[in-house]
Amino acid sequence: MRQFGVATQKREEFVDITALVAQALAESGLRDGALLVYSPHTTAGVTINEGADPDVKRDMLAHLRELVPNSPAFRHAEGNSDAHIKTSLMGPSQLIPVSGGRMALGTWQHIYLCEFDGPRRRTVLVQTLAADHTSEG
Repeated sequence: MRQFGVATQKREEFVDITALVAQALAESGLRDGALLVYSPHTTAGVTINEGADPDVKRDMLAHLRELVPNSPAFRHAEGNSDAHIKTSLMGPSQLIPVSGGRMALGTWQHIYLCEFDGPRRRTVLVQTLAADHTSEG
């Protein structure tokens, strides 16, 4: 397993970690299989979405804020219940196929760390899952 750190700058933001995940893949030597990209945090998730148009990230964050506003009605004492809910909606991980040593992402797809309670220093874990090339028969 590999890991890297990400310093977020805002309370809520999507940080493109595609290049860092690709570097972890290259260091692993995995040729075929999958990568599990995981955030071990309760207020930061991982998603895959368009990376060409920054308005996509802006729209996603804006609508997540509308869906789950930060409310004084939440009972959690730390005041970040909205961040916990948004993280659960996005999820803590993504599983990415690997073929020929490359991530099988679509043309426009990028991998994002989804920060909902920053700014903070976050950790991302990357676990390789090798393809089983044995055959029964």
